[in-house]
Amino acid sequence: MIPGDGIGIEVTEATEPLLIELAAAHDVEIETTWFDWGSERYLEEGALMPDDGLETLKEFDAILLGAVGHPDVPDHVTLRNLRLPITKGFNQHICKRPSYLFDGVESPLRGYEGGDIDLVVYRQNTEGEYADVGGREHQGFGNEVAVQSAVYTREGTEAIVRAAFEAATERSGKLTNITKSNAQAYGMVFWDEIVEEVSEEYPDITVERLLVDAGSMDFVRRPNEFDVVVASNLFGDILTDIGGIISGSLGMAPSTNINPSGEFPSMFEPVHGSAFDIMGEGIANPVGMLLSMSLMFEHLEEDDLAETLWDGVGAQLADSDAPRTPDIGGSATTLDVVGDLEERLLE
Repeated sequence: MIPGDGIGIEVTEATEPLLIELAAAHDVEIETTWFDWGSERYLEEGALMPDDGLETLKEFDAILLGAVGHPDVPDHVTLRNLRLPITKGFNQHICKRPSYLFDGVESPLRGYEGGDIDLVVYRQNTEGEYADVGGREHQGFGNEVAVQSAVYTREGTEAIVRAAFEAATERSGKLTNITKSNAQAYGMVFWDEIVEEVSEEYPDITVERLLVDAGSMDFVRRPNEFDVVVASNLFGDILTDIGGIISGSLGMAPSTNINPSGEFPSMFEPVHGSAFDIMGEGIANPVGMLLSMSLMFEHLEEDDLAETLWDGVGAQLADSDAPRTPDIGGSATTLDVVGDLEERLLE
């Protein structure tokens, strides 16, 4: 458990007891260990995590991350000194982010009801714009220059593309590949070529190809027509924020960072960020963390637990009398929502 910063701490503290109790009800014992790694540690000690952080974490079966970010610490510092060392160090190259419109939740898009939006984005998680390739020269002078390069390897690209095709075989059989190959004639054309190669192994999958500008528009215009989407790091990140908000709220969006070989632990986290603007008010939506926990159980092959938690959240959201946080039209607190769900699942 790495609660991190801001509301990450609040939702992690609120949901951990339910995690343990629900597991126990299914005869699964969970042992949790907390690490106070985050921006406060950085401000006090100059490091978000200790030098031996990865050695410590690799002994665990899974990692739950609350959120990382602090108004007094530049975002690139927090990203590149905690989250990226974990995702890269543990080769968590598959980022899977589902977007689902639950019954009882209002989308900002008119005409969509529960189940109408049901898509999952497979995002390359360790390469592309996350590659630490580039630099700055002549800082402070008129000829100052910054170079930032995105990196795509055959191994990394093929791995995320193949994972997306596998997911499409288990869902409706449609995959959308979103790139910007008209402008990025090297990396993105390379990506498109690999999608084409892998698609030959999956003749029953229908493949749609979109440029990211059109894809972003269509996430708003026709989200019900998407099923499995595969995209590079940056494009996948942007698209999943759109997917989260059209499904009701970023506060309900879960995320996974998967090491597919099982050699290292995978990491699970809500998408919502540390949200310092509402920190301390007790109104952060815990659903994103709860659904991330469900995805964690699924990854750990505790399928009954995963289904119970996911379906329990769905039933709660569908109940108009159930407590809900302000981001989805209610006035309840984080603890109100977790407490109600606990009663539903453990009564």
